[in-house]
Amino acid sequence: MLESLTATDWLILAAVGLLTGIVNTLAGSGSLVTLPVLIFVCGLPPTLANGTNRIGAFMQSFAAATAMWREKKSVFNASQWVVIPAIAGAILGASVAVRANEQVMLAAIAILMFVMFLVLLINPTRWLKDSVQDPQRMRSPTSIAVFTAIGFYGGFIQAGVGIFLLAGLVLAARYSLKDANAIKLTITAALSVPSLIIFAWQNQIHYQLGLTLALFQTAGAFVAVWLVRRVPNIAVWIYRLLLLTVALSGLEVARRLFGG
Repeated sequence: MLESLTATDWLILAAVGLLTGIVNTLAGSGSLVTLPVLIFVCGLPPTLANGTNRIGAFMQSFAAATAMWREKKSVFNASQWVVIPAIAGAILGASVAVRANEQVMLAAIAILMFVMFLVLLINPTRWLKDSVQDPQRMRSPTSIAVFTAIGFYGGFIQAGVGIFLLAGLVLAARYSLKDANAIKLTITAALSVPSLIIFAWQNQIHYQLGLTLALFQTAGAFVAVWLVRRVPNIAVWIYRLLLLTVALSGLEVARRLFGG
C-alpha cells in the first residue's frame, strides 16, 4: 500500500496534518478532512482509516493540552467530572464502531452539524462571554449524560467530536469558549486512549500512516497553542473558525452521503 503512494500523496498528507492540527486545537472537526485523505489519497478502507485517524487525534490533543497546563491548571483540575463520563462513552462507542454502518453515521453527522450551525448562529453572545464556571453544573445528571453521549460519538467516529465537546462545555457546563477549548483538548486525548486500544485490538490501525499524520498534526497543535497565547480576542477568532468549520464539515459530509 505504501509503495503506491507518490511524493505528492505524502505532501498532501503532511499539509493536511499540519492544517488539521491547527483547526482541531482551535475549534474541531479536522477529522472530516483527514478521514477522506486516508481513504481516497492513501487508499485505506473506511474502518481502517477510522482507527488510523485516532493516533493523530490523541497525540495532537495531548501535546496541546500539556502545553496549556500551567496557565490553565485550575480549569483542568475541575474537568474530571466531564472527562470520566466521556471516557466511559468512548469505550462503548469504539466497541460499536468496529462493526458500524458508515452511511448511517454519515447521516447522523450531517444532521448534527446542521443543528450545531444553527445553535452557533442563534445566540453568539453565549459563546463569547466570559462565564464563571460552576463546578455544580458539571456534576449534574444532565452534564454527565451529555458528555457520556459525546464520548460515545467520539469513540465511534471521532470526526466533529471537538465541536460537540465545545458545545457541551459552553452550553451545559458554562465554560467560557477559551477555557472550554482547553478542556476539549484534555477530553479528546482521554477518550482517544480506549478508542486506540480497541481499534488496535481489532487490527484496524495502519501505524505508518497514522504516525506520519500524527507528527504533522502535533506540530500544528503547537502552532495553535502559540496563537491562543498571543492573539488578542482569541475567543472571537475561535468562534469564527468554529462557524466556518461546521459549515464546511457539514457540506463535506453531505457530499459524501449524497454525492458518492
